[in-house]
Amino acid sequence: MEPPVPPQEQPPRPRSHTVTTTSSSFTANLSASSSTLAYDREFLRTVPGLLMVTEIVLGLLVWTLIAGTEYFLYPAFGWVMFVAVFYWVLTVFFLIIYMTMTYTRIPQGLCFNGSAFVLYLIAAIVDASSVTKDLDNHNYNSWAASSFFAFVVTSCYAGNTYFSFISWRSRTLQ
Repeated sequence: MEPPVPPQEQPPRPRSHTVTTTSSSFTANLSASSSTLAYDREFLRTVPGLLMVTEIVLGLLVWTLIAGTEYFLYPAFGWVMFVAVFYWVLTVFFLIIYMTMTYTRIPQGLCFNGSAFVLYLIAAIVDASSVTKDLDNHNYNSWAASSFFAFVVTSCYAGNTYFSFISWRSRTLQ
């Protein structure tokens, strides 16, 4: 047997003093977008901000006043519950969007506020017309209070619809 052939020796490679780093576009976009996320403390001091907080507080009252009763026995109150809870959750979501200034990257809420106004108005009218002592004397006060607060929340959404329209109009005229 022949002895193994030693591997050929290669001359040493010259070492480079340059370091190259790469990053993916996902990482670059993530770091760029998270660094621009801000907190707008002044939003709660504006009229739309105050209206939004009022919508959240009074909207919570509307659906909790109804939820504490046997509303499921009367379809009209089921509709009011749907509108109240649906827009309460969306309003909390939009408050977070406005407070973190994410709305600068998402279209304005004119459609949201307009639809909330229309559906809340219908729900408030249904709520008010359904309140009667004949249905259930025990739940009368809760239903009457929810009706009152539904109209107050409706007026808040009407105000926010107006301010959203003014904001939208000013951007389209520029």
